[in-house]
Amino acid sequence: MYKVVQTSRLYEQIVQQIEDSIMQGALKPGDQLPAERELAQQFGVSRTAVREAVKTLREKGLLEAYSGRGTFITDGTSENIRQSLDRMIKIGQPEGSLYLAEVRAILEPEIAALAATRIEEQHLAGLREAFAVMGRSRADPEAYIEADLDFHLSLAEAAANPLILSLLDSIVGVLREQRLRIFRVEGGPERGQFHHQRILEAIEQRDPGKAREAMRAHLQQVREDSRAAPDPDLPVAKSRS
Repeated sequence: MYKVVQTSRLYEQIVQQIEDSIMQGALKPGDQLPAERELAQQFGVSRTAVREAVKTLREKGLLEAYSGRGTFITDGTSENIRQSLDRMIKIGQPEGSLYLAEVRAILEPEIAALAATRIEEQHLAGLREAFAVMGRSRADPEAYIEADLDFHLSLAEAAANPLILSLLDSIVGVLREQRLRIFRVEGGPERGQFHHQRILEAIEQRDPGKAREAMRAHLQQVREDSRAAPDPDLPVAKSRS
């Protein structure tokens, strides 16, 4: 039904294809979208790209998600469209970066700790897969960043609290911008991979204390690399030695 996406703006292309399907009548109000993993496979993209596309379509009033039931096409007249947090944070401004760092410091160590005690095998498989993709993608900024986002969202899913997942999901856009900048810092991807490995090991050991501390160390690394990051308007290097 869908074409494999081959562009840097993955989620925008997904949004366009689904909007076209609605306009052409292939998708009608009341129709249910496939599950997130299935959509990601159909489009040939990561789950985070699908998540952001779905969020954009919800903001446009074209989709509505119901807990425990799934995501459905609407008639586009819904007025109760959620205002996502990434519109309130301007990542290019010092204040925005500070706000994002504070939010992550509050949320993510405890998310990791909860995940360590509640994780199921499907989420653990998702963490391992994302970590492996990051390891293979150090010369590919887009693939690395999408896998990085998948890793953190898998942790949020493993915490088994829908409010936590919604909160983290709402800042995916600004997290992507932050990671894009850090990728340009010499050694940034390698440091990130080291910390993600420590987080993964703590989760595998079902050790909430170690998971919490590993995430705090990772966020400290992110803060340090963010300070060293180049101007966001500079082009991203396509290969690394």
